[in-house]
Amino acid sequence: MFTGLIQAVGTVRSLKRQGNSAVLQIASELAREELHLGESIAVNGVCLTVVSWDEHSFSADVSPETLDCSNLGSLRANMQVNLERALRLCDRLGGHLVSGHIDCVAIVKKRFQDQNAVRFEFSVPEEALRYLVAKGSVAIDGISLTVNTVSEDSFSVAIIPHSLEMTTLQHCREGARVNIETDLVGRYVERLLEAKSDSKQGEGISLEFLAKNGFM
Repeated sequence: MFTGLIQAVGTVRSLKRQGNSAVLQIASELAREELHLGESIAVNGVCLTVVSWDEHSFSADVSPETLDCSNLGSLRANMQVNLERALRLCDRLGGHLVSGHIDCVAIVKKRFQDQNAVRFEFSVPEEALRYLVAKGSVAIDGISLTVNTVSEDSFSVAIIPHSLEMTTLQHCREGARVNIETDLVGRYVERLLEAKSDSKQGEGISLEFLAKNGFM
């Protein structure tokens, strides 16, 4: 589990393809800390497992599913990535709960200056857009951000100078592909609100169920 607060920007050393999978090596100051074999680390918001490291870099295996569902497959040597080590129970939750499981890849439609902030508008698939709400949370390439607006096929965010300077968004231009993880709380709520036709699971929670039990 992560918070979406980026701890470092790493540099890709290599992405070595092995059939439909790959091994990703990243140079980062985080490697100087005491990493552990099997530790989880978010790379552009994707939860990966450390399989080896030295003083200057670490490596992680990337599965075919991850290559298909994220922008990691397009990484090349010297490109930069956002990094965050897993959340500890004693840490402050400054962002929001981020699982590191990517929902989709979005495309940057617009980028423009808005006084002290930079606004981004992203085109996103309909199946992910349903979980985005104005003033709600979203992780973009692993960065915890607040959704400003939502339209029929896109959403927007405003990036303050600090967030721009400390993440890869400073290099993000129109047409770029970014990883999107919607707020997992919304997905669980939707699941709970689905009416169940299976008698083994009961009626489920619906508007009719709430009304019948005096909640409306």
